[in-house]
Amino acid sequence: QVQLVESGGGLVQPGGSLRLSCVASGMIFRIADVAWYRQAPGKQRELVAQISGGSANYADSVKGRFTISRDNAKKTVYLQMNSLKPEDTAVYHCNALMSPLADPVLRYFWGQGTQVTVSS
Repeated sequence: QVQLVESGGGLVQPGGSLRLSCVASGMIFRIADVAWYRQAPGKQRELVAQISGGSANYADSVKGRFTISRDNAKKTVYLQMNSLKPEDTAVYHCNALMSPLADPVLRYFWGQGTQVTVSS
């Protein structure tokens, strides 16, 4: 069974840093685009960062503070978050466009999410 599992969330003070990880497990034929989304209480889910076609793109609110990266050999996507602000508090979800080995059609998969809380 193909799935995405996030880790690395937690409570951090304003100005602090966290690194989120997302590991893809199962028999995977291909991983194409990857992304991180977040959803704060009472708000819609929003795109934070993505790697598409080899290029990284970021929401304006996190540019210069967050960095998305991937390790294809480890089937892992990272989100390095620096200079965190209280408004970054949300559940962060990993998203990947993948094709399972058993059914090599690209489709989107979501992780269960990891909570990030920025508070003093």
